[in-house]
Amino acid sequence: MRKILIATEKPFAPVAIKKISKIFDKENYELVMLERYASKQELLDAVADAEAAIIRSDKFDEEVLEAGKKLKIVVRAGAGYDNVDLEAATKRNIVVMNTPGQNANAVAELAIGLAIFGLRELYSGKPGGEMRGRTLGLHGFGYVARNVFRIARAMGMKVIVYTQYSKGAAAAIGLKVTNSLEQLYEKSDIVSIHVPARGVHIKSVSYDILKHLKDGSIIVNTARKEVINEPDLIKIMEEKPGIKYMSDLTPDAEAEFVEKFPGRYFFTPKKAGAQTAEANLNAGVAAAEQIVGYFENNDATHQVNKPK
Repeated sequence: MRKILIATEKPFAPVAIKKISKIFDKENYELVMLERYASKQELLDAVADAEAAIIRSDKFDEEVLEAGKKLKIVVRAGAGYDNVDLEAATKRNIVVMNTPGQNANAVAELAIGLAIFGLRELYSGKPGGEMRGRTLGLHGFGYVARNVFRIARAMGMKVIVYTQYSKGAAAAIGLKVTNSLEQLYEKSDIVSIHVPARGVHIKSVSYDILKHLKDGSIIVNTARKEVINEPDLIKIMEEKPGIKYMSDLTPDAEAEFVEKFPGRYFFTPKKAGAQTAEANLNAGVAAAEQIVGYFENNDATHQVNKPK
């Protein structure tokens, strides 16, 4: 009997666990739960005899992967997978997958909500602005950005995008593709960031890009904090006192934002993009189905690490 571990510091909703259990019961897999664990040692012990693992934001570094002597597959229930050491997994012939698109609408709705919150002066009672008629710039064009586009267009916004790899797909659904990232930031009233925290995207939101923002614009980041060059963001917010920064990620320089920019920023207490019942259910069920598909049909469609 295959043993499947669900290791989640932030547990899945009960309805998600019920549906995941049914998927594994049908295949006669044993499901083991490790929820709200307090120490890494608990994770190391739990993974020791598991053949597969479903995780959320849990760290699967080299030590954890080494402890999982029987591990064949790890599925991150969500889009981002920077919490898994891909190189260490590949070295051990462990397949790593994500569940792309399952959380996309939840994150998109949060991005729009943060933009509205910023425009309405954090609901402080001060006169604010409206989304309709403004230009929204999408920095990246993945699943989340496409959902942001759908919502923003319904609200009467003009939406533009900068993407290196999906220009044809963006143009095909009516998006204007800018020639450069600088042009996107220059033309946008609101910029919504949707790029992964890897490669050229690390600290890509730098002063050379940010200096093109109009004073009074809003930056919304529901991606990863690593894509922001924080000293450069602080510099541009000092130079242009109307810029706001809204995110579901608390920056490393939070104390500076508190000191220097009251009323011009908002950070959720924890990463909140995928924290909806619907996204929780969708991602968990998708992860379970992908594990079954891999073991029963050798289906590695959503593998994110390169096989050896």
